[in-house]
Amino acid sequence: MSGELYDRHRRVMPDWLALYYDDPLEITHGEGRHVWDADGRRYLDFFGGILTTMTAHALPEVTKAVSEQAGRIIHSSTLYLNRPMVELAERVAQLSGIPDARVFFTTSGTEANDTALLLATTYRRSNTVLAMRNSYHGRSFSAVGITGNRGWSPTSLSPLQTLYVHGGVRTRGPYADLGDADFIAACVEDLRDLLGHTRAPAALIAEPIQGVGGFTSPPDGLYAAFREVLDAHGTLWIADEVQTGWGRTGEHFWGWQAHGSNGPPDIVTFAKGIGNGMSIGGVVARAEIMNCLDANSISTFGGTQVTMAAGLANLSYLLEHDLQGNARRVGGLLIERLRAVTAQDPGVREVRGRGLMIGVELTRPGTDRADPDRAAAVLAAARAGGLLVGKGGGHDTSALRVAPPLSLTVAEAEEGAAILDGALRSTR
Repeated sequence: MSGELYDRHRRVMPDWLALYYDDPLEITHGEGRHVWDADGRRYLDFFGGILTTMTAHALPEVTKAVSEQAGRIIHSSTLYLNRPMVELAERVAQLSGIPDARVFFTTSGTEANDTALLLATTYRRSNTVLAMRNSYHGRSFSAVGITGNRGWSPTSLSPLQTLYVHGGVRTRGPYADLGDADFIAACVEDLRDLLGHTRAPAALIAEPIQGVGGFTSPPDGLYAAFREVLDAHGTLWIADEVQTGWGRTGEHFWGWQAHGSNGPPDIVTFAKGIGNGMSIGGVVARAEIMNCLDANSISTFGGTQVTMAAGLANLSYLLEHDLQGNARRVGGLLIERLRAVTAQDPGVREVRGRGLMIGVELTRPGTDRADPDRAAAVLAAARAGGLLVGKGGGHDTSALRVAPPLSLTVAEAEEGAAILDGALRSTR
C-alpha cells in the first residue's frame, strides 16, 4: 500500500518536496507518544511532526475541544469578532513577557516570520535584516531570503538585504575554540564591526536554538549582549520561537529567556507546538510596533475558531501538567543517556541541546566533516527498530534531531535511547 501511495505522490507532488527514507512512511494514527503506519506497525515518535505534536498524539482534551468547536462553527475570518481568538491572544500576550503586547495569528511559522519582517522593516523604514549563519526561518520568499542554511535556500533572490552574523553555532567557525565569555565578546565585536559598514538594519532575527540547523545554540547571554549593540542603532530583536517556545527547552518557557538579561525581544514569533498539530502560528510585539502598518489587513485562516480552540486546550494542558518541568527532568535524563551510549562512537562529534530538544551530530571518524550518509542510515535503522527521529544540520545534513512530545515518560526515554543506541551501533 505504501509503495502504491508513493507512486501516486511522485506523479502529483513537486520533486523538491522532501520525504524521509528510501521507502517512505505513511502514518495513519497516533496516541500519546506513539504513531502507527499503514501496515499497523507502532513507532515511538521522537520527532512529533517536526516538533509540532507538542503534548501528545490524540490528546483527549484537544480532540474534544476541536470536536465541540467544529460542531458550532469552524471558521469566520478575522473580519468578525472571535472569542476563542481573543482568549488565546490574551494568554499568549501575558505569557510572552513583552509589555503592552499585541498578538496576530497566522497559519504557520513561515507566515509568522513573514509578518515579523513586514512589521520590523515598516517600523524601522529599512529593508536590511541581520540573520544568523546556519539559520532557518521558513519556506516563503522573504523567509528563504534570510535563511542562512544552503540546504533550505533554493534562491538567492530576495526582497531584503540580509547580513549574516556569527554566533548561532557554538562548536564550529572562527570562534569555536574560545571560552564562552570570549566567544560572546568576539561575536559582539564582529556585530559591532559589521554595523559600522552598513545602514542601520531593521532587525536581527534569531532562533534561540537553531532547529533545522541541527539544534545548535550559542552560550547563554549572547543575544542579550547583542541587544546592547542593537539598541544603540535602533535595531529590533526578533526571537523566532517556532521550535523553542512553550517550554520545550525545559529550563525556560521561551528560548529567549536564556538571553533575557536586557529584557524581552521586541517581537516574538511562534507556531508548531501551540496547536499540537493544528495550523497555528503567530506574532507578539509591542503595540507601537504591531500597529505601525498604515493599510488594512486581515487573515482569512489565521485565528480561525477551531484552531484557536485547540490552542487554548493544548496550552491549558501544558501549563496544568507542568510539561515544561517534565521536559527539563526527562530531557535531562535522555541527553545524559545519549551521551553515555555514544561516548565510544568515533563518529558522534557531539550530543547537545536542552530539555526535549536534543541534537546528535555525526561526522566521519577522526574528522569534523559531516557524515550525511550515516545520518540517513541511522534514521532508517532507528525506524526499523521502532523509533522515529529527525535530521538536520548546517554545511550538510548530519545531525539527528530528537524532539519527542513533552509528555514523554522516563520509560519511553530509556526505550528510545536504547533503540537509537542500536541504530548507531549497526551503522558504524
